[in-house]
Order: sequence, then C-alpha cells, then structure tokens
Amino acid sequence: FLLINHPLDCPIVDQGGECPLQDQALGYGEDVSRFTEKKRVVEDKDIGPLIEMEMTRCIHCTRCVRFGREIAGIMELGAVGRGEHTEITAYVGSTVDSEVSGNMIDLCPVGALTSKPYRFSARAWELKSHESISPHDCIGTNLHVQTLRNEVKRVLPRDNEAVNQCWLADRDRYSYESVNSGERAVVPVLKSGDHYEPTEWRIALERVSREIGSIVSRYGADQVGALISPTCSSEEHYLFQKVVRGLGCGNVDHRLRQQDFGDDATAPVYPGSEIPLSDVDRLGAIVLVGSNVRKEQPLLGIRVRTAARNGAKVFAVNALDYDFHFDVSAKRIVEPSALPGALARVAAAVASELGAQLPDEISAWAQTTPVSDEYELMARAITADPNKAAVVLGDSARQHPRASVLRGIANWIRSVSGVRRIDLAEANSAGAWLAGCVPHRGPRGRAAEISGANALEMVREPRRAYILYGLDSELDCIYGSALGEALTKADFVVTMSAFRAEAMNHADVLLPVAPFTESAGSWVNLEGQVQLSRAAVTPKGEARPGWKVLRVLGNQLGLGGFEYVEIDEVRAELALAEQEQCPIFETYASIAAPADEDAGAARDEFHRIMDIPLYRVDPYVRRAPALQATRDNPQRPVAGLNPAQFEKFGLREGAIMNLVTPDGSGISIEVRPDDRVPENCIYAPSGYSQTAPLGTARRVALEEV
Repeated sequence: FLLINHPLDCPIVDQGGECPLQDQALGYGEDVSRFTEKKRVVEDKDIGPLIEMEMTRCIHCTRCVRFGREIAGIMELGAVGRGEHTEITAYVGSTVDSEVSGNMIDLCPVGALTSKPYRFSARAWELKSHESISPHDCIGTNLHVQTLRNEVKRVLPRDNEAVNQCWLADRDRYSYESVNSGERAVVPVLKSGDHYEPTEWRIALERVSREIGSIVSRYGADQVGALISPTCSSEEHYLFQKVVRGLGCGNVDHRLRQQDFGDDATAPVYPGSEIPLSDVDRLGAIVLVGSNVRKEQPLLGIRVRTAARNGAKVFAVNALDYDFHFDVSAKRIVEPSALPGALARVAAAVASELGAQLPDEISAWAQTTPVSDEYELMARAITADPNKAAVVLGDSARQHPRASVLRGIANWIRSVSGVRRIDLAEANSAGAWLAGCVPHRGPRGRAAEISGANALEMVREPRRAYILYGLDSELDCIYGSALGEALTKADFVVTMSAFRAEAMNHADVLLPVAPFTESAGSWVNLEGQVQLSRAAVTPKGEARPGWKVLRVLGNQLGLGGFEYVEIDEVRAELALAEQEQCPIFETYASIAAPADEDAGAARDEFHRIMDIPLYRVDPYVRRAPALQATRDNPQRPVAGLNPAQFEKFGLREGAIMNLVTPDGSGISIEVRPDDRVPENCIYAPSGYSQTAPLGTARRVALEEV
C-alpha cells in the first residue's frame, strides 16, 4: 500500500538512488502494478527557501510532522483532511525554516521533501562523501560534505550519538552555499592607490613580510595587532599566534565579541562544559543565563528540550523574553545591566538553602536587583540534586560588559553547591584557547612568554599594523566601527580571508585562504573532544589552505620552526589529543563590585539589548543565500521596543527613529513593538553594518528623525 499513490518519479527525483521505496519495490514488488484506481495528486506549495515540496509523492508516514512535534518543538507541518484526502501541508501563509527544519528532508523516505538549493543539481550515486566538522558553533557537529566534480553539492549529518546524534542545524546544512559564492577570494590582491590589483603569491607575501618587518623594526612589535575568527581550525589558530609571537608580539586574540576580560587570569584552560553533551538530556534542573540556547546552539537546544520533556525544570534569567521550544518553570526578564544582580539573587538564594556565607561583593550585586520568588525556585531546584543541575552561560552573558562578574557568580554557585557549569562559546573558541590565540596564554593553557593586548585594547589603542584572519571586521566584532577606524588609521593591514568583499574595505594586501570545505583541520567542541575534518575539494583559484599560508609567511618573516610539510606535523606539535577533556574551572575568586555605570538608564535613555541573529554569526552563513532568505534573518535590522512604551511614545508600526549613543554617534532604524523587550529597554541586533555604529553602547536615546 505504500506505493498505491506514489508516482513513478524515480528518474527525476533527488531521492533516486537512496530511496527506501525503491529498495522495497525492487525486493518485494511485482513488475506490473495491480492498482487500477485514480492516483492522488497534490498541488505543490512554496514553503520557503530551504525545502521543496512535491507532496504528490507523499505516503503519509507523518515522520515530518512527528519530528516537528517531538524533536524540533515547533509544528511547521501538519496533516489536514481525512482518509484518502489527507494532506501534509504547512500552516496558511507560513514557511518551513526553523533552525532545524532541514532534518525533515533526511527523514522523508520518498523525496516529497527535498533540499531546495540542492534540487536537480546532482545524482546521489555521483557524489563523493567527505567527513567534516561544522565551524559554526561549539557543538562540533559531524558532517558529510558531498561533492561532484570538485564542487560542494550538499551537506548531510554524520551520526555521532555523543555529539549531534543524527541531527543537523540548518546553518550547518546550508552554509556550504557560501563556498561556491561569487564573493570568494581566489587570487592575492594588492592595494594600489584607490584600487586593487591581482598579483602573484610571491609578490604579495614579500610585501607583507617587508611592511610588517619594517613596522616592527621602527616602532616595536607591540605596534602589531592580530585578530582571528573563532571559526578557524585549531591548526590555523596555532600557527597564527606562532607567527605573531615569533615577531615578539603578544597582541593576538580571537574573542571579537567580548568586552570584559577581567577574569582572564582565573579563566579555565578553555571555555566549555563540565559534563558531556550526552548528559544534558538527563539533567534535572537547568538555569539559562543570558542565553537563547534554541538559536545560539540549536542542537544543544534539542537536548535541553529533551531534558524538559523528561521532567527537568528549566529556568531563564535573560534580558529578552526568548521564545523557547520547551517549558520554562520560572524566568526573570531584566534590564541588561541587572543581569549580574539577578544571578547574584540566585546565588543569595543558594546560600540561604545551603546555609553558606555569601561573599560581600556578590551580596552587593544582589542588592542592585529586587527580590523575587523565582530566584528561590531556581536555587531550590539546582540544590535538590546538584549533580544533575547546570548553570548555562550563553552568548549574551559572554558579550555582557560585566561578563567576568557573571562568570564569577556562576563559579561561586558551582563551588558551593556542586552544580555543573556550561559556558557556551563561539565556534572553535575552545580550540583557539588551547592553541594560544589569547594574549595571556600560550598553547595548551601555559602562561604566555610574551603577553599582550586583548581584542578590545587593540581597538581602543590603535596599532600601526594589523593582521586579520578569517573575519569581516565590521560584522564579526561587536566594536566593528571602532575597529574600522583603527584599520583606516593603520599604516598597513593584511587580511587573510576566503571572501573578498568585506576584507577589501581596509586591506592593503588580501591573501585568499581556503574555507573549511577545502582545508583539513581539527576542531575542539565544548566538552573538549578533538575532532578532525578533511578537505572535501581542492581550493578554488589560487586560494591555499590557511595553515600553508601561515607556514610560508613565517618563513618569509625569517622565523624559525615553520618547516612543516603536512598538517599532521602541526597537529602533533600542538598535541591537543593530550589535553584533558573537560575544562577545569578554578575555585571562586573575588569579582568587581557594582559601579556607577551599572545603574539604571537615565529618564531619556534606554538600555540597549543586543544579540547576534542566528544567520549573522560568521562569514559563511552571511553568504548563504538560502539562509539569508529565512525568517530568522531579516534583510535589515529592526529595533524592538516594549509595546507599552511604543504606544506611550505615540509611534506607528514601521516608524523610523534615531538611536543615539552617549558619545553622539547613532543610526536611523525602523522601530517596532516587541513583547520580548522589558520596559526601559530597546533591542537592536548586532551583526549588521547598519547597527555597527552603535558599537558596545550600553544605553541609547530614542529621537525623532
């Protein structure tokens, strides 16, 4: 009966060659169909940029419906009608493009749901499959990158029960479009006057070594600043810092979206999780602090949802009332400046539950925020069975101007109660820490022989030369506009990137490096697993794997220790495999006390809430057309204001207003009512060139255009 209504689309369907129905028909079917009735025909619908529907092929197995209800937590597809007239469809006017919707393609056994970008571009038996690791988040999702004639055609999940199970986030599935984009950097480029000219590798590298060497000899090595994206492999991070420190400079950092570095001395060897990913499903209590885990780490969000379905109590302390796909037992939505005070209230409640002495500085922070019953509920839940409880610090906590205070309070809660701590970092940030791409530490957590300035200091105190690797300066850095000004003033800027558009805004030399699909490397996830990725295709044009570019640059600069022939030699020297798996958090150290800038906003000002939208996090996803067309990626940023205050100001839907920072810079932006935003706050996302001038401003004024 499976084939009664299924059309004979085998010659054209993308599922051909990997279809279970074909296997069933070949193994057990007759050569002539006995079905003589009229077959069902369903009109196809456009359900968004990610998935193509051919529902005439549908056999009503309802796997896609069950996935939405049981795993994804959002019902994007449902069954309407009865019996022979049943139809699987989306809700009227809705698209199917949640953060994990692409998994329905893998679950569909008949090709009724197929990948829209991949559609009709290759046959399954023509493709070669290559093992890879996702560079977009700290989960370390295992991938199959499938290629045809040296071009990436699609990305599929690679089963790993301990990491991503059998699932794939949509940004992992569709970001491959960027490596085939027209924005690829495929030849070295030199700036000549007001224009850029292609050149040879030899000439470009000689120019870089000559200019950098000249600045170091004339002004000192401290006049070089080096910034690298956390999406790069561990080997690239290692060689990058080795080149910089070989110059006698310690100004190297990958933490481009962090503004508080006050706890660097007591930070763990790398940010991560004290428990394996597979244990998150079995937690009994979870406190999310400054985290929209559903969008920040979609596959970890699935595990948190599983824990909630298994009876775990999930709590949230956030500046935005996020739309989670699991039940939240209690939540506190506070102004961004009140986030440390709110977590301090949780700590005070934990101290009360356990009869512990609360440190004076945490008590001072607690006094900045009103008492609430929700804090006691959180404390009671996590102290009931601390071995099955976790405090999760997310993106907003890491980007917070008092991030070190949040980490310190979380560490005190951990040390006094025994709950687990999970720090959600960016991409391969764990690998970057272990490789020594922070100014105060060398490889594998050893104290740096040459320490230097962090990312924020390199921006606030401009250098004469900058070395940028794998980043779009304005969009990958929360102080992007300030970085742009520093780059403009610099005597020399070299950028190593897989893409040319943003990179050429300030670069004197652009060196094309291969993206993750064209270069081997290793990535370290939040629990310390070192996972290897293989090159799926050869680099486009004259682009080269980043580790090779850095090796040759080290030779050009006359530095020792750059005689590598294979990437395995770099990996062996870094010796990540010898690293302890779980991060070791130090015992509690004192934190900074509240200051005047931690007070509430003035009457005519709003607290600014910022986060990075799902598909603005790195250069790959920003250049994937399918992802850029989804609901999670508005084509232009929109500011959100509490509905009551929106009405109080007499604003209309779509009103254009000016957001002005205390230093006088500002932007014009559309303002809409947003019920996620607390009073006295305004939400303005980062990751857009339009909002980059706001930088790290904590408060903004709302003015008429």
